[in-house]
Amino acid sequence: MDLIENRLNEFYKYLSSQSEKMIGYPANQDYDYSKLYDFFKLSINNIGDPLSDGPYKVKAHEFEKEVIEFVVKLTGQKDQNFWGYVTNGGTEGNMYGLYVARELYPKGVVYYSQSAHYSIPKILKLLNMPSIAIRSDECGCMCLKDLKETLAIHRTKVPIILATLGTTMFGALDPLKEIQELIRSMAFPNHYIHVDAALSGFILPFIENAPRFGLDSGVHSFSISGHKMLGSPMPCGIVVARKDYVDRVGSSVEYIGALDTTLSGSRNGHSTLLLWYAIEKNKKIGFKNMIQRCLEVAEYTYSELSKRGLNPYLAKHSITVVFDRPSEKMINKWQLAYQGDKAHIITMPHVSKLLIDEFLKDLDKSMEKNSSKTPDTSGDYVNCAPSL
Repeated sequence: MDLIENRLNEFYKYLSSQSEKMIGYPANQDYDYSKLYDFFKLSINNIGDPLSDGPYKVKAHEFEKEVIEFVVKLTGQKDQNFWGYVTNGGTEGNMYGLYVARELYPKGVVYYSQSAHYSIPKILKLLNMPSIAIRSDECGCMCLKDLKETLAIHRTKVPIILATLGTTMFGALDPLKEIQELIRSMAFPNHYIHVDAALSGFILPFIENAPRFGLDSGVHSFSISGHKMLGSPMPCGIVVARKDYVDRVGSSVEYIGALDTTLSGSRNGHSTLLLWYAIEKNKKIGFKNMIQRCLEVAEYTYSELSKRGLNPYLAKHSITVVFDRPSEKMINKWQLAYQGDKAHIITMPHVSKLLIDEFLKDLDKSMEKNSSKTPDTSGDYVNCAPSL
C-alpha cells in the first residue's frame, strides 16, 4: 500500500507543478469543488434523455436540465423550442449537431473552415457526410468569398454550415451573421447551421455587442465546452439543439425506460453536478467579472509582447494572444500551444497578470540568450489589426 500511495503522491506533485505553468491551453483551473467530494462515492450515471424518467435512479437529470436552461437563457432564447444535454466534451457536442443535421438532410453538404477544430474532419468521416473545407483568411476566419463561390457550385445541395466561434489557434470568430445573410441572399430553401463555440460560447454572452449564436438567432444547434471557461477537473461540455429537430431523431428504449436521444449511452453525472455547482456559485455577475478579468489580462499580455517586438495578435472578443514562437524550452516549460512559427497564450481565469509577468521574465532571459543568433523571419505573419 505504501508503494501505491507513494506513486500517487509523486504523480500528484508532478501534475500540480505542471498545472502552475499551464498558459497555452484553454482549461480553467480556478475552481474549488471540495463540497462535492462525497458524490464521488456514488455511481452517478445520467443515462438516457435528461427529460425522461426511468428505473435507473442514481442520476443527476434534474441538475442537467438546470445547466441547459441556464446556458439557453444566457444566449437570449425566450421560447421552449430547445433541448440539450451535458456531453463528454466539445467533440461530442459537434458530432451531435452534425448528426442531427445529417438525419434532417441526408444529402446535404457540410462546409467548415480550414481553421475549424481538428476533430471536425474525423467527425465527418465517422458520420459519412460529404464536406468541403473553406479557406480561412490570415486571421483564421472563414473566407466568405470562398464560401459563396463554393455554395454557388453546389446549389442543389442543402448547405450544412459548421461555424467556429473561437478557433483553436487564433481565437477567431467565423462571421456568423454574414454567413446567414449569404445563405438568405442565395435563396437556399433549406439549410442547417451548427456552431462550435467551445471556448467563446461562455465568453461572448458576457460582452456587449458581441456576436450572438443562440437558437433564436437562426442557429440550429451549438456546443460549448464545460472544462474551458466554466472549469472542471474532467473534460465535459454542453450541446443544445432545436427540440423539434431532436424529436425527429430520438427513439424509445425499454431497457432504460427513456428516450435514446444522446450520442453516448452512459453519461457522466458527476460532470453535470460540477457544472451546476459552478453556475450556482458564480451566477451571471460572477462569470461576467471573471471574463472581464480574462480580457484585461489578454490585453496586458498583448501589450507586453508588443513591447518585445513579437508581433502579437489578439482577435476581438478573444482571450487568445498569438505571438512569434519562442524557444522549445519556453514552449515546454509553459505548455504553449503552437502552429508553425506562431505560439499562443490563452488567459484563462487562473492566468493572472503576476503569472504573465513570471512568464515574461523567463521570455526575456530566453531572448537575451538567443539575441546573438540570426532570427528566422520565414513564414506568414498575421497582419490583422489588433483589438486594442
